[in-house]
Amino acid sequence: MAPHLEPVTPDNIDAALALRVHPHQEKNVAPVVRSLAEAYAFAERAWPRLIFDGDRLVGFLMAFVDIPWDPEKDPDDRRSGLWRLNIGAEHQGQGYGRFAVDAVREELRRRGASEMYVSWEPGEHGPGAFYEGLGFRPTGETTGRQTVGVLGLAHP
Repeated sequence: MAPHLEPVTPDNIDAALALRVHPHQEKNVAPVVRSLAEAYAFAERAWPRLIFDGDRLVGFLMAFVDIPWDPEKDPDDRRSGLWRLNIGAEHQGQGYGRFAVDAVREELRRRGASEMYVSWEPGEHGPGAFYEGLGFRPTGETTGRQTVGVLGLAHP
């Protein structure tokens, strides 16, 4: 079966909350429960989705859409991108992360974005090599300890 996205619903929220990454990755990505709380707080700008393969939950993603980056520096600098990506520990290395990034890329293109941002924790177990392998390039900016990367969304 092909992976697909579904919204978080009362029927699948318990499975979403039970999703866990590898223990050594827990410091790199917030748990789904925090992401859903943030999605509620930023309802106009958050796009949370569950990643299913058939009827099997394999991951969670959340995109952000048109968020002011640093209004004190440039109030017109608005960005969109991948906010969270949690692939279940037992489902990693099977292409679901790449599928998730592609799905967010297509959604942002559909909404008219020209770039896609992501940030990641640097280090041995961080996802930097994964994102850079997909074409993201570091911007030289950081958010907290995280590296900020950008990917152009040239329309086909």
